[in-house]
Amino acid sequence: MRNLIAPLALILLGVALFFLFPYNLAFATRIVIMVILVLSLDLVLGYAGIPTLGQGAMYGAGAYAAGLFAIHIWADPFAGLIAGALAGAILALISGFVLMRASGLTLIMLTIAVASICHEIANRARGVTGGADGLRGIRMDPVFGIFEFDFIGVTGYWYTFGVAALVFAFLVILVRSPFGLGLRGIHESPDRMMAIGAPVYWRRLAAYVVGGAIAGIAGALTAQISQLVSLETFAFALSAEAMIMLILGGMGRLYGAAIGTVVFMWVHHTAAANDPFNWLFVIGAMVLAVVFFLPSGLISLPAAVTRLIKGGRNGGA
Repeated sequence: MRNLIAPLALILLGVALFFLFPYNLAFATRIVIMVILVLSLDLVLGYAGIPTLGQGAMYGAGAYAAGLFAIHIWADPFAGLIAGALAGAILALISGFVLMRASGLTLIMLTIAVASICHEIANRARGVTGGADGLRGIRMDPVFGIFEFDFIGVTGYWYTFGVAALVFAFLVILVRSPFGLGLRGIHESPDRMMAIGAPVYWRRLAAYVVGGAIAGIAGALTAQISQLVSLETFAFALSAEAMIMLILGGMGRLYGAAIGTVVFMWVHHTAAANDPFNWLFVIGAMVLAVVFFLPSGLISLPAAVTRLIKGGRNGGA
């Protein structure tokens, strides 16, 4: 029964977002898409221990792939998701052959370089991508041939939420499998795993590719929902914000990725609406508070409160 509490809580959170933002479903949909991107980062960083600030590269590749696929080949949403996932996975595979041989600061800088190269390619290939003007003219067929993408965004939200639920379920199964347990071992001690004969390089590469595919799905959803792909999909700020969301919620805990994303984006939205000039102060203060008082992220808050209450009772006794 306890194993069902967290999934049910996430489902209720998704339903709550729909009713919390009934007149701003575009924002709620954006939150769900970012949850998928942060989940991909959690697999790569939180479980496999691969530091990266270039997850936006696969996200952007998926967005452009899905957009071009819809314009020139087929406008079916699910086919577009497959195209986006393949684009993200292929980019992760090609770059990962080199990146997974590096570590530490060198690896972080190389991941940023990959995203920057993709940005420049998309900017210069204006005949294909639209360059700085963005990729326009994306039109999607109805979901399952029935539910059309409406102006209000109801179909877009539930479609995105359904994809996010499937991605989350897949990752839960993956991280609990022998492969996922192997990634945890590699994260904790690569040398020890190598000593017992584990293929550390290939498992890290496989995790990076799977993470790239999921990031590509997030990018594909962005292209399908907004019907526009811009160069900002490759922006460094996107990858950096995804990292902050993951740290905020808690790394190596899929639920933490979802919680951190929702909290960050809600605070970001509220603070920027109330004070367009100083909202970054609120974000910075929130992140500092979590890092100092909840090093394991917001997901550890219930445990921290429980310890505090027990400590107070013991002290009072």
